[in-house]
Amino acid sequence: MNKQVKSIRPFIGAKDFETSRNFYRDLGFDEATLGDQMSVFTMGNLSFYLQNAYVKDWIDNTMIFMEVENVEEFYNELIKLDLPNKYENVKLSTIRNEDWGSECFLHDPSGILWHFGTFK
Repeated sequence: MNKQVKSIRPFIGAKDFETSRNFYRDLGFDEATLGDQMSVFTMGNLSFYLQNAYVKDWIDNTMIFMEVENVEEFYNELIKLDLPNKYENVKLSTIRNEDWGSECFLHDPSGILWHFGTFK
């Protein structure tokens, strides 16, 4: 098998597509629309597809881990964005220190759980 992989792009859904689009732009992702039902969001060399689709069981069980250089700095930037006050259902947790490293959690407006972490 040729292992010259270039990227991996998960597909995630949105309960309210426009709200989620705004949320991810506010979070710092760049958006490219792929029609009226889907967009691709990019930050650096990381990307994911956001779909205008909502299946509660799917959304409630979607988690994405994004490794960051420094979770403390990233967390402080998240606090400055004030996303929980701008968007209904958005929750930001404090940093948890584990044996493997540190992480904080952010629920998007639909309920998707993002882990932002730094490995030791």
